[in-house]
Amino acid sequence: MAVYAIGDVQGCYNELQKLLETIRFDPGKDCLWFAGDLVNRGPDSLATLRFVKGLGGAAVTVLGNHDLHLLALSQGNLKHKASDQTLAPILNAEDRDELLEWLRRRPLMHHDRALDYAVIHAGLPPQWDIDTALKRAQEVEAALRGEGYSYFCTHMYGNEPSSWSERLEGMDRLRFITNCFTRLRYCTLKGDLALKEKGPPGSQRYGCLPWYEVPGRASESARILFGHWSTLGFSQARNTWALDSGCLWGGKLTALKLSKTEAAEVIQVKCKGYRAKKNQARTLPSLS
Repeated sequence: MAVYAIGDVQGCYNELQKLLETIRFDPGKDCLWFAGDLVNRGPDSLATLRFVKGLGGAAVTVLGNHDLHLLALSQGNLKHKASDQTLAPILNAEDRDELLEWLRRRPLMHHDRALDYAVIHAGLPPQWDIDTALKRAQEVEAALRGEGYSYFCTHMYGNEPSSWSERLEGMDRLRFITNCFTRLRYCTLKGDLALKEKGPPGSQRYGCLPWYEVPGRASESARILFGHWSTLGFSQARNTWALDSGCLWGGKLTALKLSKTEAAEVIQVKCKGYRAKKNQARTLPSLS
């Protein structure tokens, strides 16, 4: 069995199929790990969501900020409703409820101890080791799957709090956890979230570092795969692998063949770039 980790698809269904043909994916033997953001802004989010859901146990998907945005829209939170309406086909589909129910039950983090890799969408604060991160992810997963689902979707947006404390409660606690897993790129040297910093390394304000470069990061011994950061592109640094190589923006869609004992193999396909000639603002105010 082969395991492949795949970066942000964002509705680029044709490119995903091309990548799976390239790696000769066999759903009867292989497994795909998606690093979040299956949907939004690309040309066919509905087909992408249906396809990945249909893979059943042959796919593991962690939630990204655009996946959560879809869930928020479905619960009436229109704070960051985009003008391009690329999520409308999902919200208007006959199988809408089935698709959304499946999506809200995806994890924020997946960790395979046997393979010795973890996958998240965005980042981890330096205070959390892998076991702590898994426990914090489960708190948000319980909110998404429980009776407080609609309330969570209504109140999840925002940049505060930026500092972690075990004393955080309620939505402040859940929002901090959610922002780490689905929006984080940079931290301050103190370990606070710097969510307004969104560009490539070197563009950030003084005193901020990519989350994986903060000295003393508690998760530094773990092998972590993440997406979300298209301006970073595919890269490997400090026991982390960045998988979002900007398919939506005219870059590539990346798969990483994972092995516990051998170097990971990189497979990429070129993408048309459905947003390359449009407005290059790749972020929504508090969504990304």
